[in-house]
Amino acid sequence: QVQLVESGGGLVQAGGSLRLSCVGSGSIFRIMGWYRQAPGKQRELIATVTEGGITNYAESVKGRFTISRGNVKDTVWLQMNSLKPEDTAVYYCNFRNQFMKPYWGQGTQVTVSS
Repeated sequence: QVQLVESGGGLVQAGGSLRLSCVGSGSIFRIMGWYRQAPGKQRELIATVTEGGITNYAESVKGRFTISRGNVKDTVWLQMNSLKPEDTAVYYCNFRNQFMKPYWGQGTQVTVSS
């Protein structure tokens, strides 16, 4: 059974930092990524990292967020710096297996106060 467990959300002031983590189990994961969904908005892809370490970022977070993955366990981190109030959202990790089937974490709230 595939399971993704997220941690690391919380409340932070604008300009601050948070680090999210997501640990996966139960499958071989080729691509790991993070999405977020703000109230009243669609879920958006913000960062991905492939098995080979290639990363991609949404323009809205480029230069402020860094995605990385562990070498041993199926773990992905999202380091978020220079946070803005508009970064407030529920953040979801998303892993894809070798057949590109997606799996989702439970979501973690990130709130950035101005």
